[in-house]
Amino acid sequence: MYEIITLPNGVRIACEHIDTFRSAAVGIWVGVGSRLEKRGEEGSAHFIEHMLFKGTRRSSAADLASRMDAIGGQVNAFTTRDSTCFYARVLDTHLREASDILTEMFFESLFREEDAENERGVVLEEIDMYRDTPEDLVVEQLLARVFPGALGRPVLGRPASLKNMTGESLRAFKEREYTPDRIVVSLCGSFSDEDIEYLSQRFSSMTAKKHTAVRGAVYTPAQVFKRKATEQNHVCLTWPGLAEGDDRRFAMQVMSMILGGGMSSRLFQTVRERNGLCYSIGSFTAAYRDTGLFAVSTAVGRESEERALTLIRREVDRFAADGITDEELSRARELIKSGVVLSMESTASRMNRLGSAILQLGYCLSQDEIIERYNAVTAADVAALAGEVLRPQGLGISALGRLAEEARYRELLLS
Repeated sequence: MYEIITLPNGVRIACEHIDTFRSAAVGIWVGVGSRLEKRGEEGSAHFIEHMLFKGTRRSSAADLASRMDAIGGQVNAFTTRDSTCFYARVLDTHLREASDILTEMFFESLFREEDAENERGVVLEEIDMYRDTPEDLVVEQLLARVFPGALGRPVLGRPASLKNMTGESLRAFKEREYTPDRIVVSLCGSFSDEDIEYLSQRFSSMTAKKHTAVRGAVYTPAQVFKRKATEQNHVCLTWPGLAEGDDRRFAMQVMSMILGGGMSSRLFQTVRERNGLCYSIGSFTAAYRDTGLFAVSTAVGRESEERALTLIRREVDRFAADGITDEELSRARELIKSGVVLSMESTASRMNRLGSAILQLGYCLSQDEIIERYNAVTAADVAALAGEVLRPQGLGISALGRLAEEARYRELLLS
């Protein structure tokens, strides 16, 4: 069981103590991601993630890294469209030092101009890395179209927006958006009351204030095609999905598992195993505060692309029309439930689950509650959701590579 301590300024500290573990993971979750950026600020949330590792009043960047290595810890961060997380994982005997390093970075980073200039080059290299990764690029270019506006903008930003960012502008963004009521400190594993007290004292220093509103987003079907000299053509297909917290999300995960979630899934068996048209194919979901999507992605050779897309369209249509079998439902449930249980054996996974859930939903289901929700999913639930979601009029298409004429993709997938 977890406990939530809400400080007077609105910061929440979510704790889950596990007696049998000898490690602990602590994360600072902030409900600030790329969708909160204004025009010209694109990439600020992610840039700040980098800047917090560049030095404080007490420690240089090298000192921070050396201190964490000296206790055998792991420290990192990530930014999404809805949130940013700074986290560390250590043995329980070193939790206090890891918490000190993490909070020092969070509260005392200098945002020096020379560091911003240097790190801008690192972020630009990161952008180039993604542009050279077609399986990421094909998804990213579609997100920009199906979620027009702030949600669809790239998390990393664009070279044009990064060019004008300074240490001072990034500090101002952090001070404006990092309000206490948007912060959840997630602590899982082996820890003491003193560890909680230390974190409470550190975050009590923040002053409560109102935060800016999050701009809403709506899924809008779109098509985008980009010609690029790749060995394979990469294709991503999307349909409208569910927002975080939607009660039907458990049925959605079952649907995804059966259609494209594993080696026994319909798409894997049809497109790869029986016809040998691709190396990998799968489905996935993405959920945000107010919207979401369901997607299928694959990479195929130019000569086999048309046949593969025809088979994908056929399988999706059959799924929406005919539903699933009891055997498929049972198999999908067991695969998902085993993933849930196995993830609970990692303090880092538990910290991520707890922090993200409290930040976005205000509550976190227990392992037994999650399993109960999946056990409650019926074939009729999945069929109803598939019939609602997998409609041709909701289909978004992204293709990248040595492409055929755009009209041919629309003919194969939309007609």
